[in-house]
Amino acid sequence: MYSPGKDILESLGLSPIISATGTVTAYGGSRLRPEVMDAMNRASNTMVNMDELNLAVGKQIAAATGAEAGMVTSGAAGGLILQAAAVVAGNDPIRMKKLPDTNGMKNEIIIHRSHRFPYDQCYLSVGAKFVEIGDGRRCQPWELEGAFTENTAAVAYLFSPFITRRALPFEYVCEVAHSKGIPVIVDAASYLPPRANITRFIKEGADMVIYSGGKGIKGPQGTGVLCGRSDLIEAAYANASPHQFIGRGLKVAKEEIIGISKALEIFLSEDEGEENKRYQQMCDQIVDALIEIPGVGLQTKCDPYDYLIPTALITFDLDRNGLSRDQVWEQMVAGDPPIYLSNFGTPDELAVDPFNIADSELEMVIARLRELLIQK
Repeated sequence: MYSPGKDILESLGLSPIISATGTVTAYGGSRLRPEVMDAMNRASNTMVNMDELNLAVGKQIAAATGAEAGMVTSGAAGGLILQAAAVVAGNDPIRMKKLPDTNGMKNEIIIHRSHRFPYDQCYLSVGAKFVEIGDGRRCQPWELEGAFTENTAAVAYLFSPFITRRALPFEYVCEVAHSKGIPVIVDAASYLPPRANITRFIKEGADMVIYSGGKGIKGPQGTGVLCGRSDLIEAAYANASPHQFIGRGLKVAKEEIIGISKALEIFLSEDEGEENKRYQQMCDQIVDALIEIPGVGLQTKCDPYDYLIPTALITFDLDRNGLSRDQVWEQMVAGDPPIYLSNFGTPDELAVDPFNIADSELEMVIARLRELLIQK
């Protein structure tokens, strides 16, 4: 398999993979735009006042998202840490210096049990404490109403495939929280595209929203885009590098800040219809090549919740005479090159997400899938 970076990986004893699982960080995130690499290279040869650079790009982020203010973070995870620091300690240097000791501070973050996920430890790392609502499958309005205390700092809300719909409606959560003077902080790391989501959550009432810079935007993998109320962004930035507080280790280089600025500019200018047309054509090729194989169902799905771009789904029949879903996934990874499919959906389903699949890789994905799906 040809890959422009293959020689670099081989010098380290590694080989390229094919990522058909979307923009998962563990498999490289997304492909960095050439224009972004050029901008980062040019930025590396100049010096700049970092406060001024952050302020300038923050204004660009605010304009793009419809928020009052914005800033670049060290990935979406870094953005979660700064969200928590902002709502717990604000920009009070005495409180900021105490973190993660939050004794005497409003340190409770209300979160749906269904929205608990590994990255929410970022909130806890600041010293925040969770107040869970719901049973993991559903939540009643009275559970939210009864969760607020004198120590409530924020309500956290997660937009993520296969998770979001098991919670109270977002706009309702914002309405209740705001009626009590409490901000709503949102993790929408993987919810771009569609591009409409870049302004959606602020419009619907979010006080802070974090997006990954290295997923759908195709910026530097280590960046995040944080937007929201000006006072909260000011507090988040006060807690962040280059300042000497809990976010000091969350450094974002000038090259990365310039890179995400360029990536965001390009992202917003692209034709999403043409982009989805290409993804749809790729999925059509996959479905057409595999549709007649017994024991599996094929379809292309695109919706506002779980499959945000056209995605080819393979559903395994319960009485199928052949390799199981997990066996197919494992053998796809064990091949040369390793091919990673999405297995985040239902237990009987694999998905081929075309976001990171190069045109030259598609036939290889199809051929390997066909070989394994017909295997007894």
